Amino acid sequence: MSAEPDGPEDRLRRLTTIWSRAVYPVTSTSLIRAEFAEQLLPLARRLSELLRARNFDADAAKAVGAALVGAHCTDPEALVRTLDCVDAYLVLYCGEDGPQDELRLRSSRLQHAMAAGYAQALRERTRAEQEAIAQAALRAQGVVAQALHASEARFRAVFEGAAIGIGIADLDGNVLQVNEALLRMFGLSEQTLRGRRVQDWVHPEDAPQIHRLYEELVRGEREHYHVEKAFNRPDGTVLWTNLTVSLLRDADGSPQYQLALMEDTTERRLLNLRLRYEATHDALTGLPNRTLFFERLEKALNAGEGQRFGLCYLDLDGFKTINDSLGHAAGDRLLVEVADRLQSCATAPGEMVARLGGDEFVALTTGPDTERGIDELAERIMNALVTPISIDGRDLLVRGSLGIVEGPAGERTAAEVLRSADITMYRAKSAGGNRAETADPEADARAITRHGLTTALPTALERGEFFIEYQPLVHLGDGSVRGAEALVRWLHPQHGVLGPDRFIPLAEHTGLIVPLGRWVLEESIRQARAWRERHGGQSGPLRINVNLSPCQLGHPGLVQDTVDILERAGVAPDALCLEVTESALIGADDDLLKPLRRLAEMGVDIALDDFGTGYSNLANLRRLPVSILKLDRSFTQGMQRFPADPVDLKIVEGIVSLAHSLDLAVTVEGVETGAQAEQLRILGCDTAQGWYYARPGPLERLHDLTLVDATG
Repeated sequence: MSAEPDGPEDRLRRLTTIWSRAVYPVTSTSLIRAEFAEQLLPLARRLSELLRARNFDADAAKAVGAALVGAHCTDPEALVRTLDCVDAYLVLYCGEDGPQDELRLRSSRLQHAMAAGYAQALRERTRAEQEAIAQAALRAQGVVAQALHASEARFRAVFEGAAIGIGIADLDGNVLQVNEALLRMFGLSEQTLRGRRVQDWVHPEDAPQIHRLYEELVRGEREHYHVEKAFNRPDGTVLWTNLTVSLLRDADGSPQYQLALMEDTTERRLLNLRLRYEATHDALTGLPNRTLFFERLEKALNAGEGQRFGLCYLDLDGFKTINDSLGHAAGDRLLVEVADRLQSCATAPGEMVARLGGDEFVALTTGPDTERGIDELAERIMNALVTPISIDGRDLLVRGSLGIVEGPAGERTAAEVLRSADITMYRAKSAGGNRAETADPEADARAITRHGLTTALPTALERGEFFIEYQPLVHLGDGSVRGAEALVRWLHPQHGVLGPDRFIPLAEHTGLIVPLGRWVLEESIRQARAWRERHGGQSGPLRINVNLSPCQLGHPGLVQDTVDILERAGVAPDALCLEVTESALIGADDDLLKPLRRLAEMGVDIALDDFGTGYSNLANLRRLPVSILKLDRSFTQGMQRFPADPVDLKIVEGIVSLAHSLDLAVTVEGVETGAQAEQLRILGCDTAQGWYYARPGPLERLHDLTLVDATG
């Protein structure tokens, strides 16, 4: 059945055709090109599946690379052309309508995995060929030795017909004979080679032990040795070989000749170097990538006594905005320009710049004097970003937040150093960006603790680590307990009891505040009902105040959750008061106020918490569905002294008068002395809470307070 025009199968065959045309000229297959294309089609189909798979499968991609070797694509140029085709056409023909950036990232990862699979398969194939060559060489060695003693004709046939380079020298190192394969490898004539001495073939990259092995061989102390050795060709290029040198003895067993067997490994070495470079360098900017950076950092941290390191962690400010507004192509050009500027900042010995990913870069300096060097490097980096970068005719002003870590080697791991630099960089960004900050162990510890608490929050709710304490609300007129504010606590396994200021902001940031707030409401209502059943006949009704986060206020299920909780507990709505901070309602529109209005209409009291701490718009009080104002403790601090601050008295008196004129009750927080309580009673405040009456504690303690005169 023919493929649907421009359908997935048709596009897949177009990709295969392009691939086969590119690779076929450098293959050693006996197939015609059309047959070779059919051989590549299953590999192209597999790449298409891997591109769009939910999870990245490196092994499957490696198998595709290995299959190329099985298809006789053993010339390294075949891999180069394959990677170029995959890079240019795989997403185009097989990506369909998927997210292009993610598909291109997946395509890049597939290319790396294919290259690794290709290299491994080629290495295994070469190893098998080397084994065959080695066996042939050993047989050749025996034949050569026999031929030297018996048959020159048989020796010549083996010597000249061998596929590997063979040379014979005397014990003084003078080259006596070479075969055609060796001449082709060096690009020299036989006369030129036979005039050379083995000792003259030195290369700067020779292993240190080569000379020692050679001396042991010619002295008869060893029979052979095997090394990887480089030779200089006349045209200036380097020939890399697998070299095996064996000792030939005469009929009496005395050393007589050296026999060298050489396999040309230059192309394989160049391929390995290219694969190594691609694995350790960023494809976009050419900078070292995360892998190579960690290698250098770990080496610096293990440098030994007296050595130090300095690290700058850079994140560009506002890069996402540039990327979103001008497009990813412009963002890439911007990153390339930034990379070039950073590279010019780190030119001294022991300095390097790497790209970790996205718009994050790191600069590393090492040596005994990095305390001064790191500050200079950081200054060069910040100065490098001052000049605008021109992209598509626009001058873009790029700024960065820089986190600096410096210290002695041997005290921290690479992961710990990078985490400290990351935390410090975000501290610079939180302070407004376009600045550098130096690592502070105490700030690091706070950030790590904050991260740990954020991570532990979801399971803490499941494990029941939260509990509620209650602080009584006392009527200033008769001293009776009219209610209690529910205050959630976290009994953390490592940090002990944590107050809401330690974890409520984290819960709001992660969205856990909604289920946590629902649990607090449900648990406090349940406990209030149990308290009423035990003590209601003696002490009258008890109202519970529960704090409402701005995130909960905007949650669509707030009203229904509240109704369900009250109905399940069999508690009337007037037993509940929801406290909302003044700042959460500043500028609130009707949609945000609608849930509060519905709850107020049901009979739930709404209290405006921390009144007076924000930009109070008194005119707003008329439109807010609140029945209680809670004055912040800052208004009552001046009443702890005698005589009280007259300004504070006037302010509180004015607020109370305004509230009562609007038919609002007034509750005061932070009452700590009897003098405060009496003064607030005189000013007309309705209820109060604070340590003067009781610290937060179990709900059961409220019963004791209802049996005494709370005003003292």
